[in-house]
Amino acid sequence: MKPVFKLLKLNELRPHEETIPDYVKKLKAEILNDGILIKPIIVDVKTKVILDGHHRHKIMQELGKDVIPVWLIDYKSDYVHVTAWEKGKNITKQDVLNAGLTGKLLKPKTSRHMLRIKRIKKISLDKLLA
Repeated sequence: MKPVFKLLKLNELRPHEETIPDYVKKLKAEILNDGILIKPIIVDVKTKVILDGHHRHKIMQELGKDVIPVWLIDYKSDYVHVTAWEKGKNITKQDVLNAGLTGKLLKPKTSRHMLRIKRIKKISLDKLLA
C-alpha cells in the first residue's frame, strides 16, 4: 500500500507514547506563530495507532481542532523501520502497536520511526475544523 494523505478526526487516533509538556508548549507556540502544520503525523492505516507526531496530535487537541493531517501507512510494510532512541534498548513494531491498542503508553521518545516517503505538507490551521 502506498502512503495516503488524509484529514482524520483526532478522537479516532491512538497514541503509543506520552508527550513532553515543555516540548508541547514550545511547539504549540511555533505552530500558532506560523499558523501552519508543516508535517502531517504518521498513522498505521489498520489500527490508527500514531507512529510519529504525538506532540502535534496533543497540540491540536489543546487547540480544540477536530481533525489533523495524516499520512496513513501500512506499518507492517518494509518501508517502515522502528528503532529505539536510547542506545542499548530495543523496540519492535509489535511493542508500538500493543502500547497504542491497550492505552499503556510508552515513555516519550521511546520509538524512532524511519520511513522512505516524503512527509512535508503544509496545512493551514484554519483547515483543521471539521
